[in-house]
Amino acid sequence: MADFRFAVAVMPKAGILDPQGRAVEQSLPHLEITGVRRVRVGRRVELTVEAPDEAAARAVVERLAHELLSNPLIESYAVELVGATSSIRVEASGAGRAEGRP
Repeated sequence: MADFRFAVAVMPKAGILDPQGRAVEQSLPHLEITGVRRVRVGRRVELTVEAPDEAAARAVVERLAHELLSNPLIESYAVELVGATSSIRVEASGAGRAEGRP
């Protein structure tokens, strides 16, 4: 078994009202930002799946994205493999030290 890291991007479908995107777009002039249009606001979900292979892990994530993370009537989603994970973790401040090691 291996761990696979995925990201799921969920966005409103084209033609669906996006009040958050509209609010961001309407705020841009107040910040003196020009040239930005068609703002859409969505969400990103990252998760790790333990599975025998990438295909099995992806199948789990696709099911979660379709049945739980998105509303298929008004949202679309995209699944991205971020990478396989390891049981050895590198500390941010420890530059190269494995977890549990001095």
